Amino acid sequence: MSGDQYGRYDQTFHNYPVPPMPPAPPPAPADGVRAVAVAVLNLSGLGLGYALVRRWLLMLLCLVATAGLLLVALPADPDGVPGFAIVLYFVFLLAVAAHGAVVGLRTRLAWPAPAPLALVLAFVVLVVPAGGVVLYDRARDEATQQMLLDRLDNADQLVESAGDDPFSSAESDYRSALAIYEALSADHPDSRAAAKVPGRMRTYYTTVGSSFEQKDYCNAIAPLTYLRTVPKKMPETDLGSLEKWPDDRLATSLYECGSDGLLAGTSTWADQFGELLTTFPDSDPAGQVEPAVGSAVSAWAKQLSSGDPCAAVERLKTLGTSIDGIQAEDASVSDALGKDSDKATNSASSGTYNCGVDQYKDGDFDAAQSTMQSYVSTHKTAGNAGLARKIAIAAEIAQTVPAAGKKLPTNRSGGSIQVTVQNDSPDDITVMYTGPVTGSFTLKACGSCTAYSFTSTILSGFKPCSSGKNYPQKTISLPVGTTYFLHKPKSDSLSTPASDTAKLESGYIYTECAYTTRSLS
Repeated sequence: MSGDQYGRYDQTFHNYPVPPMPPAPPPAPADGVRAVAVAVLNLSGLGLGYALVRRWLLMLLCLVATAGLLLVALPADPDGVPGFAIVLYFVFLLAVAAHGAVVGLRTRLAWPAPAPLALVLAFVVLVVPAGGVVLYDRARDEATQQMLLDRLDNADQLVESAGDDPFSSAESDYRSALAIYEALSADHPDSRAAAKVPGRMRTYYTTVGSSFEQKDYCNAIAPLTYLRTVPKKMPETDLGSLEKWPDDRLATSLYECGSDGLLAGTSTWADQFGELLTTFPDSDPAGQVEPAVGSAVSAWAKQLSSGDPCAAVERLKTLGTSIDGIQAEDASVSDALGKDSDKATNSASSGTYNCGVDQYKDGDFDAAQSTMQSYVSTHKTAGNAGLARKIAIAAEIAQTVPAAGKKLPTNRSGGSIQVTVQNDSPDDITVMYTGPVTGSFTLKACGSCTAYSFTSTILSGFKPCSSGKNYPQKTISLPVGTTYFLHKPKSDSLSTPASDTAKLESGYIYTECAYTTRSLS
């Protein structure tokens, strides 16, 4: 019986249901050190904290986020990583660190190491991202340096290409390059590019001022003037001797260009001399200005008696006006230039007579008449004023009778032949004559006379000053030879001057009739 009981007990034992296995190991006791270790390891961005607690998907998420940041950050750019990316990644690291701390609080580490050791290793691992940040900053600094060197190179290329063009068209490129040099010096003074700017500025100066080295002085003025403004635009750059580099060159260019213009008669030479005398009054070129001006005045004054006196008169007039416009810092220079101006003006005035003579000899009788009349009006008491009046008379006659202008009048007067001139004209009339002697006088109008029609003067038998009338008249003495007469109404009438040519011989008494002809218009 006892055996049966045993057997029943055994059967009952084997048929008892087995309880189910737990789904996971029971949580470990809370360990703050472990929690901090996991959190710090997650701050590395590599998900190492999750690896220690076997959260592989979360670890992969950390790796993906870090890889994404690296894709945005690399290669290193001078502008660095965009701010929003850094903020998002920093928030992500804080989130995975906090979550890692929660998980690690009651989860045993996969690697059998004490939690304190894991914490130490966690802080050691943080050296990796910290070192990465340092390396990235260095890479970013190098990228910035390269960017600045590229800007420097761009400015150098602008200067080099502009050197092949005239300054007027290249100035904008020079200014752009200068702005780059100035920005490098002011905004990035410690950069490698900024350290090279002083050397580049010497190339800049020599390129901009290259016209001077080519002795193209007039075209050198504008760029050298511009270079004098560069120090104000480059306050952060030590230009050294370059600050005064343009001064002597500009002074020389102003003198040489002004001197050439003075000789050539251009309109800008006085401005260039004036700028030289006020900007560089103590320079050697400034000391040469007045002697050059005085020499030019003397040279043109000599042309009044030879060469082209009319051109000399105009040149001297222009010189006098231009010299008056020159300003000088030195009072003694101003006084000397004033004397040069007076000499030029006086020479031009007195030289008007020579010009009139030259015009007369060249057959330009209209210009000769105007020139001599102008001379007489301003030189009434001059020794040659009388002859100038006679030349003006002969020039006016020669405009109607060209043969009258073949010889230049003289101061000769009188003669052995009596010539009576009568006025058969309703106007007061000026009688002008030239030949061996030259002169003019006025006859009162004939009250009962009229102007003749042009047709009547060309008909056969035309004879003015017929007998039977008492004409106003005057008798003059003339020498033997051909005398040309011109009768010109003094009033502003429609009559035109009449002319006559008389060949005077000894033993005769001549009567000359002055009359006027109505204009055909």
